[in-house]
Amino acid sequence: MTLEELFAGRSINIDQLMERLQQVAQEEGLPLGKREYTYNSRLAQELSKWAEFEGKGKDFHDAVFRAYFAEGKNIGLQDTLISLARSVGLSGAEAQNVLETRAFKEAVDMDWILAKRMGITAVPTFVVNKQGLVGAQPYDVLEKFLQDNHVPKRIPNS
Repeated sequence: MTLEELFAGRSINIDQLMERLQQVAQEEGLPLGKREYTYNSRLAQELSKWAEFEGKGKDFHDAVFRAYFAEGKNIGLQDTLISLARSVGLSGAEAQNVLETRAFKEAVDMDWILAKRMGITAVPTFVVNKQGLVGAQPYDVLEKFLQDNHVPKRIPNS
């Protein structure tokens, strides 16, 4: 559906929202293209579970992120997802089988139940020590959340 359909009836200025997202993405060095549609990500979530099981979770998540947010691809389509799986070294035939049999449907259902139980209503949500921080937050808010939960600061490899 279009973003206008998604946000219908809410007092949200889509142009301002997208402009802000573009600004934040640019500041963080994240690819973000012009989005006009939103797509059902359920099958992408199921295939992500499989990719994690196969040891390619991060690569697949990154590929789906780029496809959806930077390239505007429909991640609800099996062909798109199979292509993304292949792009990170996963078997296209196995990916197709996972999608057709819905082999990881129950695992994703359990994730949704847990998220609901924890009060997670938006992405991103950060959870540490059973404490949650919902939604995109300024750096200082995220940093304080981590400090309050005694998460040690990591220094990136130079």
